[in-house]
Amino acid sequence: PFLRLLEAQLQDQRREHEEVVEALKKQVDAMKEEMEKQQQAFLQTLQLSPEVQVEFGLQQEITRLTNENLDLKELLENLEKNEKKLKKQLKIYMKKVQNFEASQAIVPAERRRHERYMQVAVQRKEKNFQGMLQCYKDDEPLLIQNLIT
Repeated sequence: PFLRLLEAQLQDQRREHEEVVEALKKQVDAMKEEMEKQQQAFLQTLQLSPEVQVEFGLQQEITRLTNENLDLKELLENLEKNEKKLKKQLKIYMKKVQNFEASQAIVPAERRRHERYMQVAVQRKEKNFQGMLQCYKDDEPLLIQNLIT
C-alpha cells in the first residue's frame, strides 16, 4: 500500500511536470514568433533612409507613450472612483457619529431643561409673573409640551 501511494504521487508529480513543461514550450514558441516579427521590422527599418528611420522610431515612441497615457488615465479614473466611494463612506460615518453624539447629549440636555423648568416653575410661584416670559430657543419644544399638558 505504501509503495502504491508513493508511485501514485510520483505519477501525479510527473503529469504536473509534463503540463508545466508543455506550457513553457508554448510560451517559448510564442516569444520566438514575437522576436522574429521584431527582427523583421528592425531589418526593414534598417533598409529605410535615416529620415524615415527617425520618423518610424518617433511613431513607435508616440504609440508607446499613448498606451502608457491610457493606462495612467484608467488608473486615475479608478482612484477617483475609490476616492468618491471613500468620501461617501466618510459622510455616512460622520453622520452616524453626529447622531450618536447628539443622542448622548440629548439625555443630559433634557435633564438640564427639566431642571431649568423646575427652577422657572419655582420662581413663578414665588414672584407671580404676569405678561411676557423669556426662555431659551432650545427650551421652546419643552415649554410648548408643558403648556399643552
